[in-house]
Amino acid sequence: MEEYNKRISEVKNLISKADYVLIGAGSGLSTAAGLEYFGESFEKNFKEFIEKYNFPDLYSASFYDFNTQEEKWAFFAKMIYLNRFNKEPLKLYQEIYSLIKEKDYFVITTNVDGQFEKAGFEKERVFETQGDYAYLQCENACHNKLYYNYDLVNEWLKNTKDCKIPSNIVPKCPVCGGNMEMNLRKDANFVQDENWYKQDKRYGEFLDKSQDKNLLLLEIGVGFNTPGIIRFPFEQMVYNNINTHLVRINKDYAFASKEIEDKTILFDEDTNKIINDLRRKE
Repeated sequence: MEEYNKRISEVKNLISKADYVLIGAGSGLSTAAGLEYFGESFEKNFKEFIEKYNFPDLYSASFYDFNTQEEKWAFFAKMIYLNRFNKEPLKLYQEIYSLIKEKDYFVITTNVDGQFEKAGFEKERVFETQGDYAYLQCENACHNKLYYNYDLVNEWLKNTKDCKIPSNIVPKCPVCGGNMEMNLRKDANFVQDENWYKQDKRYGEFLDKSQDKNLLLLEIGVGFNTPGIIRFPFEQMVYNNINTHLVRINKDYAFASKEIEDKTILFDEDTNKIINDLRRKE
């Protein structure tokens, strides 16, 4: 406990001194915050789909190759609604925001659940590199426009029967007439619209202005599915810049390269406890 408290004190000090804070977030953060992919929540909300398709968990189910578009959108209607539209801001995200909101901050995340914006983070300061459940795109990426799907999702849910939606409300691309897909990066057809490029530019500008300044990298729940987006670049920033420090919170992968160990603070404890302790006044 003494060693843990020492790390907490060190991070508090880094936050206090930081001119800039860059948050990097992966799926481990949303899991810690309460978005469940396994267990009772999945069994309760997807009972009929589990019985029909033998899905072991929501993550596996999201990669299932459905035979028809009617089946596909019946399933994804429920998944999108539960993970994107149905929940109030998750408490853990709100607590992270309260921790850094007075700082000049930016967020880069591979999460697609929109929780940062819900929790109060400024939309212009959040770069969701891998997409967002709330948008559809042409499956073949015939044009670079995204479509907000809130009304469609509710219509699909209202009309789902026997794990299918009616054929007349299956989404079709308004340009080529082909199938639609969620705007999630899974193949070469991922659409990067105008806003994606704006956020990419803002991220680059944040990195430029924070270089050689007191920059704190707060990395939470980032594993090795796509380490080239956050994990590896964060380590490179620490290695290249004398005033940059990394705080890595990760239940399963709380380690860092030997070259940056002296500028890295690692946590494999519960994320909720860590953030609460960081917010607690001495």
